[in-house]
Amino acid sequence: MTFGEQPAYLRVAGDLRKKIVDGSLPPHTRLPSQARIREEYGVSDTVALEARKVLMAEGLVEGRSGSGTYVRERPVPRPVARSGYRPAGGASPFRQEQADEKARGTWESRSEQTEAEPAIAERLRIEPGDRVMRTRYLFREGGEPMMLSTSWEPLALTGRTPVMLPEEGPLGGTGVVERMAGIDVVVDNVTEEVSARPGLAEELLALGGVPGHVVLMIRRTFYASGRPVETADVVIPADRYRVSYHLPVR
Repeated sequence: MTFGEQPAYLRVAGDLRKKIVDGSLPPHTRLPSQARIREEYGVSDTVALEARKVLMAEGLVEGRSGSGTYVRERPVPRPVARSGYRPAGGASPFRQEQADEKARGTWESRSEQTEAEPAIAERLRIEPGDRVMRTRYLFREGGEPMMLSTSWEPLALTGRTPVMLPEEGPLGGTGVVERMAGIDVVVDNVTEEVSARPGLAEELLALGGVPGHVVLMIRRTFYASGRPVETADVVIPADRYRVSYHLPVR
């Protein structure tokens, strides 16, 4: 990679970004107009427009119909706990955190039987088209959408058992480890792969984001003696939350 003089639009975007970060352009302030940017920085209309596009793509500003472009409120990232140890009482890390009376966490879920798509079948080491239980979750904190999760469990393992539905039955909502133990399956390992990507339109709609926002995606799989028993995709807004891990040292 070679470093040279920045393109003009990046130079302008960088200076405006600095003003936003240091508070010279505080939240809800109208961004200088395209004509003002052109005059202040001595650039063309095209450069001014591209600089504004950069700031929009970075989520620093937002357009308001018929009003202009304004600096967005910059949220302070809050932690989302991920844990390598079994939480007390069998609850998931999210449920354990939200059990605190100061927290205001809620969630909703929907389970349905479906056929495993090839990518999910590969993760669960089953055949494409095999039946799985898919459960979609929306987690909220203080009423604000904070996390999406979709999990898949092979019905060859859980079908016609008391734990077939993750959120119902005697062990409903207790977490994968405890539910699997209820059918004598000992979960002994979990893997998580964390990546970042632009959010899909339906994800951002559910999470209250805007087009172009980046999300963190955690791909999680639980294993019992090397056999995958559940896999899930967890989606978190990258500008509002950070993933915090607590792992044991053996």
